[in-house]
Parts: sequence; structure tokens; C-alpha cells
Amino acid sequence: MSWSTAQDLRAQVMRLWERGELLREGLPQDSGAPPCACLPEEESEGSGAQPCELPADAAAYTAVGPPAGHSRFPLRLTLKTPTSDDITRHFDAVRAWVAAISATPHVRLEWQETRHRVQGSQRLPASAWVDRLDDALAWIGKRAEDARFRALHAETAARQPLLLPWLHKRPLRALELAAEWSRLLDVVAWLQAHPRPDVYLRQVDLPGIHTKFIESQRGVLAELLELALPAAAIDPSRTGAQQFAARYGFLDKPVRLRLRVLDPALGLLPGAPCPDLALDADSFARLRLDVARVFITENETNFLAFPRVDKAIVIFGAGYGWEALARATWLQRCPIHYWGDIDTNGFAILAQLRARFAHVESLLMDRATLLAHEALWGREDSPRPADISRLTTEERSLYEDLRDHRIRPSLRLEQEHIGFGWLEKWLKIVHLMDDFQPYGG
Repeated sequence: MSWSTAQDLRAQVMRLWERGELLREGLPQDSGAPPCACLPEEESEGSGAQPCELPADAAAYTAVGPPAGHSRFPLRLTLKTPTSDDITRHFDAVRAWVAAISATPHVRLEWQETRHRVQGSQRLPASAWVDRLDDALAWIGKRAEDARFRALHAETAARQPLLLPWLHKRPLRALELAAEWSRLLDVVAWLQAHPRPDVYLRQVDLPGIHTKFIESQRGVLAELLELALPAAAIDPSRTGAQQFAARYGFLDKPVRLRLRVLDPALGLLPGAPCPDLALDADSFARLRLDVARVFITENETNFLAFPRVDKAIVIFGAGYGWEALARATWLQRCPIHYWGDIDTNGFAILAQLRARFAHVESLLMDRATLLAHEALWGREDSPRPADISRLTTEERSLYEDLRDHRIRPSLRLEQEHIGFGWLEKWLKIVHLMDDFQPYGG
């Protein structure tokens, strides 16, 4: 039988809760609430279902539900009732259904008298209603959660009314954060009083709030601060959780770049012929090295074992982040060779580096190197499906073969698996390259 059960009716109310619509119910019209969605209808032709009914002022409603400040209660639930044929064929089952649906708590039934050609006069439920929000909350066991949300809303309205739209948009998330909500509002208020403070997060002096709390809540704090702070207090060029501090004017620990000198004659550090150094990005940008070539590798072992090369340094790469390296404008004046994995992400990183330094050449990321190391092929966990620019013709051909799995599915050759003899052979060829030919693609 397809008739609605008490569980079916309760599930309709629970769906409203899971979409946050019961929490939004009854909030002030001027508090920034977005339109709520109507209860989804479950009507099917011939099922005897009665659709959700809107209040009398339905003209004020839209296809997505009642506007802010309006109530959906009394709420008419979708009720699938027995048909005339059901009464004929399954009379005892219909009687049992009527008894069960009549016993449903928190639901008001409207009844209809019908005269059946076989069974005579019958009184059946015609519609099911939940009259009040409190009835709906009691039925699904959410009274305490609703009271907690109302308290959060009242506190926010008093302390940070600019954040009310966030509460309306994400009421269930607000409930998850109930224990931390007051402290989150404290952080927002502190930044309103100290826009772009130019201090470290550690220096935010608020009771019960420490650096780890702010760092652990960066995602939600960013959403709140976008509503609460003026545009002048936000740096729109800084995006993502890792740039939270810079976006809102905090000091951040400096990005460090690691390099090895490959030629003792460079004399970068007296007493250390080939030092392994880590410099902050600004210090690296101010270097004035008499180098003829720069190598970048993503693998630390390759970085440490890289052979000596006249007038050269090697940099330990930073994956998909090249912003710090881009500050070193002196790199525009010397050849750069990038050595990454032979896989789709390796070529994507190469292309991203070329967005900063167009003249970058790839190192041992060619088809010959790949085919020569077939015994060491591995599998790339998350291949890139998209096309990428800034590749040479040969690189693009290999990238497309990897992307489209033409050689082997999710093929990857990690750079540390490439024989060291191949690197030494390649360096001898590079040594003979006297002219710097910038990449023009």
C-alpha cells in the first residue's frame, strides 16, 4: 500500500528541519532571512495524495516558499489516502490505517464523509496538519536545539546584527558552533575595533581566545568577517584559508625558500663552499648572485644530491605555490630549469611556474625519459582532467597522452625514480648551451 504512514508524515517535517527551515521559522522579517523552500510535494497521479497547502495570503508567496517574516504554520502535510478501489479490495487494511494515522501525535486530521457503493458511509482523513511550530519541534524531538538557536539569534542581534544574514543562511551550522559562538563574536568585534591590526594572531588579547582557536575557525571567521568588516579592512587579493592572516591584516610567518649553491666559486657564504640555505622570500628577492642557471626540483633527495654545476643554484620547489619565488625579479634574467614528476600534476605545476617566469624549461620531463624508466612507473592518485596552457608542443603531446590515459591509466613517473646517470648526461648537454633562449609560448 502507498498510503502515508505516521513515519512518512514525520519524515516530511524532519526534512524541513534538515534544510534549516524550522529554525528560520518565526524570525523577524527585517533580520535578513532568505526565502524558505516549500515542503516538497510527493503527489502521484491516482494515489489520493493531498498536496501541501499554503496559507490564505498565498499571493505573497513565491515558488520557493514563504518570504521572511511569514509563517508556514498551520502546515499541511502531504497525505496519501486510500482510494475507492482500496476500500473495496482492502477494507480491513483501510480500517487499520485509519486507526494508526488517527493516533499520530502532534497532527490534526481533517475528515471527510464519503458514501461507498459497497461499504456504505465511510469517514476518512482528508488532510493532515501540524498547527504550530512547537508541535513540529516536539514531534521530531528538536525543542532544545530550537531554543539554543533562538538564543544564538538574540545574542547576535544584540552584539553583531550584521551577521544575522549568516545565521539565516546557515542555521544548522550555527547550532554546531553554539559552544564557540560567543567567542567568534568576540573575535569579530576585536577586528572591527582594530582593522588590519598589523600584529600576529598570537597578539590578539581576548579572554579565552588563543591562536589555535582562531586558526581552527578560519573558515567560519572568514565568512563572518566578510559581512562585518568594511571593504577597506579586507585584502581581496588574498584568498583561501592559508592566506587568512594576510587577508585581514595580520602579520604572517614569512615564507622561506630553500636553496643550495652548486658552485663553490660563487662564495655566497664564507667558509661553506656549497651551503644549504633557507631565506625568507624578501631576503631571497634581494640576493645578487652571479649565476648563469637556476634549477628547481620538487624532491628533497634530488635537491640534496644535485651535482655541482658552474655558476648555478638549485631551489627546493614549493608545489603549486610560486608567489614567494616570483618576488625575485632577478630570476627573470637567467635560465631556469624545472624538474618535476612526469604526470599530469607535474606538467600543471610547470605551467603555473611559467605564468611567473615564461622562460622556464623543463628538465627530464620528456617522453624519452618516461619510456626509459617503464619498470619504475607508478600511479597518479588524482590526475588532472583539464587542458592547460604554457606547454611546448612536445610537453603538450605527452601531457595529453597522460591525461587521456593513452599510455597507461593514471600513469606517473616520480622524479626520484629517474636514474642519476640521466641527470648527469642532461647536465653535460646543458653545459654546452651558451645562449639564453627565453620560452616564447
